[in-house]
Parts: sequence; C-alpha cells; structure tokens
Amino acid sequence: MMKNSKALAPFGMILLLLAGWELTVRTKQVEAWLLPAPSAVYEAWTASVDRTLEHLGATVGIALSGLGFGLVAGLLLATLFHLSPLLRAMFQPLVVLSQNVPMIALAPLLIMWLGFGDMPKILVVAIACFFPIAVSTMDGFRQTDRTLLIYMEMAGATRWQRFSKLEWPSALPAFFSGLKLAATYSVMGAVIAEWLGAKEGLGVMMQLASASFRTDRVFLAMFFIAGVSLLLYAAICLIERLVVRWRPQVKGGTPR
Repeated sequence: MMKNSKALAPFGMILLLLAGWELTVRTKQVEAWLLPAPSAVYEAWTASVDRTLEHLGATVGIALSGLGFGLVAGLLLATLFHLSPLLRAMFQPLVVLSQNVPMIALAPLLIMWLGFGDMPKILVVAIACFFPIAVSTMDGFRQTDRTLLIYMEMAGATRWQRFSKLEWPSALPAFFSGLKLAATYSVMGAVIAEWLGAKEGLGVMMQLASASFRTDRVFLAMFFIAGVSLLLYAAICLIERLVVRWRPQVKGGTPR
C-alpha cells in the first residue's frame, strides 16, 4: 500500500498543480495570450493532433539519435581515458572545452558545414549528451574497490579481465547517472537545434506559436518536451534496475 502511494504521489501533485493553475486563470480572468489555462492547452492539442504528432516525432527522432551518438562517444572516451592516462592528459582539456562553446554559436556553423539536414541537429544533441556520460563513467571507474583490484592482480587476472569483470560493473551505477542527465539534455538539445534551423519539430512549433501569440501552443510544446524527458528518464531507470541487479536497494538510508 505504501509503495502504491509513493508511486501515485507525483501524479497527484501534478493534478493538484494543474487544478490550481486552471482555477487561478479562471478566477483572475487572465488573458489567454498571457497565460492559457490547462483546458485551453488541451483544446489546442485536440485542434491540431496530427500536426503536433509530426512535430513530436521529429524532435524525438533527433533526440534519440543524438543520445545514441553521445552514448557511444561518452563510453568510448571514458574507456580510453581510463585505460590510457596519456590519452587522458592529452585530450581531457579539449573535452572540457567542448562544453564551453555555446550551442547557439556552434549550431549555425554545423548547419553551414553539413547543410540543413538532420545531421547538424543530431551532432548538437550528441555534443550536449556525451560529456555527462563520459565524466560519470570515468568517476565510476575511479571508485572501483582497490582491494578487489589488488586481489585480482594477485590471482593473475589480465588487464582486460580486471576491466571487464570488476571495473566496468563497478562503474555501471555512475554510468547510468550520467545517462539519465544526458537523456534530459537530449530533448532540450534537439529543441535548441530546431530553433536554429529546421522544418519541423517542437522547437519549430514553439517558434511559430510565439510569433503568432499562440501561447496555448507554446505551452503544449513545453508539456510534450517535459513528458518526453520524463519518459526517457523513467525508461533508463527501468533499464538500470534490470542491469544493476546486484546494487543494494536503499530503504530509510540503509541498504537492505
């Protein structure tokens, strides 16, 4: 019963916030162009279901593709940096600098170099996603139990055996933490890329709605962005539970 209550608590809170929002807009008679009520956002959704789903599909495709590229790049970099201190010393500053380049400045350059297709937008998302994955995974490698490493060395385990049997499993919780962050960045990265040049997507939908003062459609796009981010986060949490079965579950601050 307690577990069900905890699972339903977020949905109850969301419903409470929506009800308060609806009541405030109606009682205060707020103009729709300034702050639409949730019911007005729902009406905007029912009036343009097909077109909204097209925009949603475009954004989700870019976000997932970019997240996939970022996942591969982040894992590859983390592994190479962990196995080769020389590579880490040479290239880690460049990796950090890549996150200091404003996306709003980088995206137009990628569009000029690669055209107006999907690849520039996918690269923008990948650049935003790979860093948290790489950093979290490297931290996970460093947190490997040194006693177990020494024991495996004494037992004659090769470098690859120590990495695959101990260091990589030990890094999985940290890796999934970085992946959760990257998943939320992927959707926002896709929207930002669409703002700078695209024919469809939630970013384009928000631009067109803002230009025509259709605030209800702006909020509709925002709801979908938040919803997709939450779904990606929940999916990764589920995968983590299935993969990291050996991790102790915490209840009341102590493992059980």
